[in-house]
Amino acid sequence: MKLKRLIGVSAVLAMLFAAGCGAASQNVTAQTKKVVDESQLGYGDRGTPPPVEYSKAAPGTSKKFARSYENAPPLIPHSIEGLVPITLNNNACLGCHMPNVAKSMGATPMPPTHFKDFFFDTKKKLIKQNLYEDKVAYKARLTLMAKKEDIAPQRYNCVQCHVPQANAKPLVANTFKPEFRNPENKHKSTLNEKLMEGIQ
Repeated sequence: MKLKRLIGVSAVLAMLFAAGCGAASQNVTAQTKKVVDESQLGYGDRGTPPPVEYSKAAPGTSKKFARSYENAPPLIPHSIEGLVPITLNNNACLGCHMPNVAKSMGATPMPPTHFKDFFFDTKKKLIKQNLYEDKVAYKARLTLMAKKEDIAPQRYNCVQCHVPQANAKPLVANTFKPEFRNPENKHKSTLNEKLMEGIQ
């Protein structure tokens, strides 16, 4: 009986000792762990990021970039100074990139997808239900769409997808290697033909 009690007490003492050692070890680890101060995140005491320079080449004079992946929006190879901001009443990009003038300007023409209003049928249904208020704008778009001259509203703000390139040094190396089913797709879009690909 005494032996059982002695073994029980010894076991309890051993567990308490082990728990105490573990806690002490955790305290030492917590004190010696390196803490990253907020000033070390980002650029810290260096203040602003290093300056970067965007292309100063005038439109039509720069070399086009290969697409980042198949049917990726093309990158802007030229300066956009004086071309932005894009406003409701002024989109300078259209002066060179509309399909009817792009070739003569040496510019990439906007593809057919840019003239397809993906929400047009929805607007038509809303008008029938008297839930879409701007009937004048709707009728004006019907006329323009018949002439195939109107860019879809979702595509009007070019710089939401197309971006100018700077000489910034990447903070993380890009190891992505695009694969093109057709080598010609490095410089052109086939999205209009492939738009419903994979959708049943």
